[in-house]
Amino acid sequence: MHGRLATLRRVELQRRIAEGTGEFLLFALTPPRLTTEPEHARQIAAKTLERLRPVGIDGLVLYDIDDESDRNPEERPFPFLPTMDPADYLARDLVGLEVPAIVYRAVSKYPEQQLQSWLSEQAPTQALSVFVGASSRGKPVATSLLRAYELRSEVRPDLLLGGVAIPERHARGGTEHLRLLAKQAAGCSFFVTQIVYDVNVAKDLVSDYHYECAARGLKPAPIVFTFSVCGSVKTLEFVQWLGVDVPRWIENELRHAEDTLEASYEQAVATAVELIAFCRRVGVPFGISVESVSIRQVEIDASVRLATRLQAELRR
Repeated sequence: MHGRLATLRRVELQRRIAEGTGEFLLFALTPPRLTTEPEHARQIAAKTLERLRPVGIDGLVLYDIDDESDRNPEERPFPFLPTMDPADYLARDLVGLEVPAIVYRAVSKYPEQQLQSWLSEQAPTQALSVFVGASSRGKPVATSLLRAYELRSEVRPDLLLGGVAIPERHARGGTEHLRLLAKQAAGCSFFVTQIVYDVNVAKDLVSDYHYECAARGLKPAPIVFTFSVCGSVKTLEFVQWLGVDVPRWIENELRHAEDTLEASYEQAVATAVELIAFCRRVGVPFGISVESVSIRQVEIDASVRLATRLQAELRR
């Protein structure tokens, strides 16, 4: 019976994405550092699964970290430290995971043959993927994003594929919704944003995407909005270094709050609740992802608390 329930949980996320019903909860994290001892990595994985089991997530996101210093010439607030391959970490250490994993692939890092081999090995009932292109035009590319989409269509067309959505890019150019539609035509069934701080920019993207889908007679794909907690000013600066636009009033509140972590938690809840209501009103399916990439226990605990809080907002 336990095995059957686990199987049902694994296919539920795929069903919601494929049917465009949305309202699912993900939890996102970065695999341990590449230098982590195998036994320690297993302990981290076991603790992660134990911590998340009561939350009732629908899927686990595993990021594929790449050095983005080519995109931003300013000094990185935290040094870049290579992490374990998310697919390897999933297969080796997260064997007790009872929900699907969404494995990110920074496709520019991988030669075509390596990416093709990975695709052929994926079990569609257990894994999904999000393909991410190069962080800048000048970065060396082993496999382009367009070619990665083609490989997935050739090798594993049944593997649900997601694409990146960047509300900030829409604010600058007003065409991100068209990028989403192009990715949808290339095989993407859902989209995942970077951390959302500016609710109005996110709503602009949702609105333009909704009306463009209506004009073309297309069904919108679920957009997964990512939220996180920020426990320090340095973490805030790192988020901004990554390209996330933080409205001045939110930055001021976080910088001057007596408890930055709690202020960040409350801000994330308020933003998520507003976006949930807006997406329901315009009829764009959505999901929520709570990101936890800090190694500080207090921030990890706050991320789990945020996921638990936002889970209660979803109609599942």
